[in-house]
Amino acid sequence: MIAVTKTVDVDVINEAIELGVNNIGESRVQEILRKYDLVKDGPTWHMIGHLQTNKVKYIIDKIDLIHSLDRLSLAQELQKRAQQHNIFVNALIQVNIAEEESKYGLYGDAVIPFIEEIIKYPKIKIKGLMTIAPYAENPEEIRYVFRQLKELSEELKKREYPNVEMKYLSMGMTNDYKIAIEEGSNMVRIGTGIFGRRSY
Repeated sequence: MIAVTKTVDVDVINEAIELGVNNIGESRVQEILRKYDLVKDGPTWHMIGHLQTNKVKYIIDKIDLIHSLDRLSLAQELQKRAQQHNIFVNALIQVNIAEEESKYGLYGDAVIPFIEEIIKYPKIKIKGLMTIAPYAENPEEIRYVFRQLKELSEELKKREYPNVEMKYLSMGMTNDYKIAIEEGSNMVRIGTGIFGRRSY
């Protein structure tokens, strides 16, 4: 479980850590930079939002897992910065299963060609896939999104690409995580369910 700490104050995050939260998800680079040195030691940091290429340099050595790798320009920048720091970057490929124009991510049929390009960047380790399902009052309506991502991960496992493993399926949020888990999710991103509704 990743506690999504967007707009959450540092003292509340630290309280959550004391209560057992050990994975923190942020969707903005500036929020990571503002909170990173103030949050207690110990949690794993996840970049769960769209990552702009020009901001990679600020978080390359702070983030344990990037959930939103979705284009070659970002992969090239991750490779470059990882080489400079002599580290590996762990990333999930963001997949837009529902093909919503308002969301980032690769369409399902673009994922395999994309991975075949990514494996040319040895500092990037693909650890799985991520998706954001459309909002639905009845989560049953979006079960297909999670099922299709799981099927794609199974296909990728069979292909045994170097530096690619399907360790994580990051899918499911406060409204739909139960359905996502039923369909194979092993990483859910929960904000409202932990911290309550926030006004942006």
